Amino acid sequence: MKIYVIGIGLIGGSMALDIKSLYSEATICGIDTNESHLAQAIALGVVEDGANFEDLIDADFVIVSVPVDVALNILPKVLDSIGDQTIVFEVGSTKMPICEAVANHLKRRNYIATHPIAGTEFSGPSAAITGLFQGKTNIICEVEKTSFKLQEKAVHLFKQLGMRIRYMDPKSHDKHIAYVSHLSHISAFMLGKTVIEKEKHEQDIFDMAGSGFESTVRLAKSSPAMWTPIFKQNRKQVVKTLEEYISNLTQFKDLLVNEDYEAIFEEMESVNRIKEILNGMSPPTLKTEEVGK
Repeated sequence: MKIYVIGIGLIGGSMALDIKSLYSEATICGIDTNESHLAQAIALGVVEDGANFEDLIDADFVIVSVPVDVALNILPKVLDSIGDQTIVFEVGSTKMPICEAVANHLKRRNYIATHPIAGTEFSGPSAAITGLFQGKTNIICEVEKTSFKLQEKAVHLFKQLGMRIRYMDPKSHDKHIAYVSHLSHISAFMLGKTVIEKEKHEQDIFDMAGSGFESTVRLAKSSPAMWTPIFKQNRKQVVKTLEEYISNLTQFKDLLVNEDYEAIFEEMESVNRIKEILNGMSPPTLKTEEVGK
C-alpha cells in the first residue's frame, strides 16, 4: 500500500500514524511546501520520506490535508497526477467550494469529499497523535460522484480508523458546521481578545483563570493560517450564525440591564437540555449509514 499525505499537520499526520499501525507494510510519504515541517515529520516517524506530485501516479491513497484555500488549487493538480485506481480525499472544514472546484474534472470519480470531525487546538507535524479519529464522525459529501469501488475502499479505511460515517450534501455540511465548529472558534478567539484587552497584566489572567475559562478559550490557540480561509470560504453561513449568536448575547445583556433574573434563570435552564443532546451523540446511539446510500 502506497499512501501520500499532502500537508503533514494534525489531521494528515494523525491519519498517517494510525494507518501505519494498521498496515505495517504500508509506505507513507509526505508532500509539504514547508521543508522544516517535512523534515520534522520524517524525524518523528510520521512519514518515511518526502515525495512530489510525479510520485502520485502509483498511489493507493492520497490524503490532502492543507488549508482550504490551498486545497482549491492543490486538489485539481493532485487529480491530474494520479492513476485510475487511486482514491483521493481532502479533509477540510468547508465542502461546497472544494466540490465545486473539481466538479468537472475528468477524474472526479477518484475523489471523495470528507470532513473528519476530529482535532485539537494544535498544529504541525508534532501535533499528530494516534487514535485521534476513534469514535469520531466523518462527513462524506457527494458520495454518488465517487466510483463505487473507490468509495468502498475509502470507507473501509475510515472505519478501520474508528470513524463513524455520515452522508450529507455540501451545502448542508457548510451550514451545520458553521454552528457547531466555526462559531465556536470565533467565540473563543473573541473571548480571548476581550480578556487580553482588559487585563493588561498577563499574570492576573493566569492567576485567576480557572478550568472553565481555559476550556472555553482553548480553541483560540488554533492556527489563524488555517481558520482565516475557512471563515472566508464559509462567510455567508458564518455571518448568519454570528447574527443569531449576537442577537442572543444582546438579549442576555438586556435581561441583566433590566435585572430580570427570573428570565435569566429560565434562559439558562432551557439551554441545559444541551446535555441531553450531547449525550445522544454518544457512540451507541449513532448508526453508521451504508456505503452509497
